Amino acid sequence: MMLIQFTFTPPDHLQEQLQKKYPEVTFHFQKALEADELIMPQCEILVTYGEDLNDSHIVHADNLRWIMVVSAGLEKMPLAAIKERDILVTNARGIHKIPMAEYTIGRILEVEKKMRELREQEKEHRWNRNYEFGELYGKTMLIIGAGAIGTEIARLANAFGMHTIGVNKSGKVVDYIDKVYKMDHLLSVLGEGDYIVSILPSTVETRNLLTEDHFRRMKSSSIFINIGRGDLVKESVLLKALNHSQISHAILDVFHEEPLPVDHPYWDMDNVTISPHISSISKNYLPKAMEIFESNLDTYLRRTDGFQNLIDLERGY
Repeated sequence: MMLIQFTFTPPDHLQEQLQKKYPEVTFHFQKALEADELIMPQCEILVTYGEDLNDSHIVHADNLRWIMVVSAGLEKMPLAAIKERDILVTNARGIHKIPMAEYTIGRILEVEKKMRELREQEKEHRWNRNYEFGELYGKTMLIIGAGAIGTEIARLANAFGMHTIGVNKSGKVVDYIDKVYKMDHLLSVLGEGDYIVSILPSTVETRNLLTEDHFRRMKSSSIFINIGRGDLVKESVLLKALNHSQISHAILDVFHEEPLPVDHPYWDMDNVTISPHISSISKNYLPKAMEIFESNLDTYLRRTDGFQNLIDLERGY
């Protein structure tokens, strides 16, 4: 009987759903794996968040044919070892778009409508109406990484009467985005963005992509939002941009080091808004990921093509 190993334990109702739908499959659920886990040589399919595997797991997984990653990021996966074994990899790309888009708009509104300041005022029982509130209407949002998540962010931005610009690898037209440019045009269009949102993954091409020159091209009034990966920009570069007022504010959900160290300067900066890598979190996250897994498992069991979110192991996404 086929063995499918989970390196985490889904809620009971999701476990029961899988076992009922696939009685011919053995499911094994556990919270973590040891490098020499005895069950690995028997495992044909592995379901993971993508942060708990190393080369040793792959070496011991003699029968492993497919890895389902129930997240989008793959930078912590042992991709070279997986590629050498020609193991199929799929992920849960696309399920993040609604929570991440709502997070982005919510955080921008928080800054423009002075929500942090108003909350502090409320706690102090202080009545003060002397604020200059901003508006989203008529502003331009520049989305770096205009894919599924970027499209949903643009859709919500349109509802606020905003203009949208997208940058992606191909320059291919994307729904809800007014203009789309290839990545090599990024430097020339940065000055158009009032809100600059990065959703880029961590790859060889994107690590430290944004340089001092990029931030010099941005409006001094612009807000930079990073919900992709922290290694998009060196911390020294971003800190310089913030300290020299090259941008007005940074909204950061991802960082070079996570958790963010308690003594990091970001914590005490008024022009930085921090959250602990939670923009994609939703109570609907795992059920949506399981829908993709089940669809792909049906494809796998039928021995047909048509996997959702098939990963190019050479590119890493």
